Amino acid sequence: MDLLPSLRGAGPAEDRADAVSVAGRALDLGGLAGAAAAVARRVAGMPAVAVEAAATLETVVAVVGALAAGVLAVPVPPDAGPGERAHILRDSAAPAILVGPGAGPEASGVAVEHLPVAVGERADLEPAGGGTEGGIAMIVYTSGTTGPPKGVMLPAAAIAADLDALAEAWAWTPDDVLVHGLPLFHVHGLILGVLGALRVGSRLVHTGRPTPAAYAAAGGSLYFGVPTVWSRVAADPAAATGLRRARLLVSGSAALPEPTFHALEALTGQAPVERYGMTETLITISGRAHGPRRPGWVGHPLPGVETRLVDDEGRTVAADGDTIGELQVRTPTAMAGYLNRPDATAAVTAPEGWIRTGDVASIDAGRWHRIAGRKSTDLIKSGGYRIGAGEVESALLAHPSVAEAAVVGVPDADLGQAIVAYVVAEGVTGPELCDFVARTLSAHKRPRRVELLGELPRNAMGKVRKDALPPA
Repeated sequence: MDLLPSLRGAGPAEDRADAVSVAGRALDLGGLAGAAAAVARRVAGMPAVAVEAAATLETVVAVVGALAAGVLAVPVPPDAGPGERAHILRDSAAPAILVGPGAGPEASGVAVEHLPVAVGERADLEPAGGGTEGGIAMIVYTSGTTGPPKGVMLPAAAIAADLDALAEAWAWTPDDVLVHGLPLFHVHGLILGVLGALRVGSRLVHTGRPTPAAYAAAGGSLYFGVPTVWSRVAADPAAATGLRRARLLVSGSAALPEPTFHALEALTGQAPVERYGMTETLITISGRAHGPRRPGWVGHPLPGVETRLVDDEGRTVAADGDTIGELQVRTPTAMAGYLNRPDATAAVTAPEGWIRTGDVASIDAGRWHRIAGRKSTDLIKSGGYRIGAGEVESALLAHPSVAEAAVVGVPDADLGQAIVAYVVAEGVTGPELCDFVARTLSAHKRPRRVELLGELPRNAMGKVRKDALPPA
């Protein structure tokens, strides 16, 4: 399967010198194809090749080259510690890693060959690759918050199906200019934000860092960001108003706080589109470019995607907009499984092709989806009630003094679990915030305790790491 048809046959009449730019460095499509072809020749025949996935033009060339050679591309986070790095290299069996200029010696202790990537090198692009004999194109490792990172095997056909569905949902065309500054070792930044632009044929501007000023200066029509990025944009009115020329702002990878949603709408002239997905399924639910947007709701399933909610016994939960259950999906964009982990693959696979996402959600009568969070940390069972942490977090964020909020359930002899909130705020006390939530939501959803912090721990995608919060 040819994942990236825009790279083949690009002539000077339709090619731009800055078709792909990363942190101010650019290539035209012909140059990208030639540099990727040189990489493809170097890695051809390997079972897999790792990629030092910094936010650089070399990373784009390396990933496209591996895909062109039909070699499994394995992005490695540039800030991965020696242990995580060693696990990824050993688990993927990559004999080599593609690196940019100036890379130092291998820090993992694993013996792999370092292959430098030169964006100025050129070769002829051979007939399309895009996947191994089994159809797998990439192995993307999870964050590893519950153990060693798991390698998610993503088929070329699944990636193509997802990108085509998103192009339809977001009215994404070759006339667009996509702007983002997201990491290039995750689905959001790399698959959506790089391969998506190359598959559609739109121009790509990666800002290097996702600062509000860089977003405003890029002049894009389509923007990707995570909630942390959008919160910073909303806090910079001059930058936010610079996005008024854009036609679509997309938020994902974590829940977008409702105050940020409304601030973006007021400053940019349009409400952002939210979407939902996971590494194992890619993006499965999204708002539409030509449809309504609702704060706190991530939209409808993409074409070909089915969703359902189930309780702890596997029974279907009512789609009434309030009752929450575990979200399961059945989709053509699903992974082929976890590399070397049949046990983990079996744990997330339900009968008849359904995938257990591990997230809890509610679905209303119009099939709009609201994600409440992770089942393991965000489904709180308190006093006989099932409460989604995300709903309580949204209520806290509606307070004008609250900048950040994370809610967890902690063991309680009386209630089973008590709701505890970790909040970044000024000029307000914990009891005042508990009373505020009780006036906004049902009384049983109010936090029993609020801990005030200077900041919340987050990962590279801006998601709060609840496992790293102080003990309650």
